[in-house]
Amino acid sequence: MARLAKLELTPNEITKFQGQLSKIVDYISQLSEVDTSSLEPTNQTTGLENVFRVDEIKTSSCLSQQETLSGTDKTHNGYFVVDAVLENKDL
Repeated sequence: MARLAKLELTPNEITKFQGQLSKIVDYISQLSEVDTSSLEPTNQTTGLENVFRVDEIKTSSCLSQQETLSGTDKTHNGYFVVDAVLENKDL
């Protein structure tokens, strides 16, 4: 698993984590023995539905593009001009 996750582990770490992983697998095996045939599947437990608010634009609290750009001289075609974040474009 460490190789798949591209983790470099020492021999001591491998020994330590093997024991921990073995305990996790054993616990999951115990869980698979529990009879859940009479339980109804669920994907959430709160009973809440559609807890999202309506997405409304409040123009009274928004800045215009001109107001937004007024604090800098570094603009181009209505956008902020900033220094490059990534030096190497091959990434």
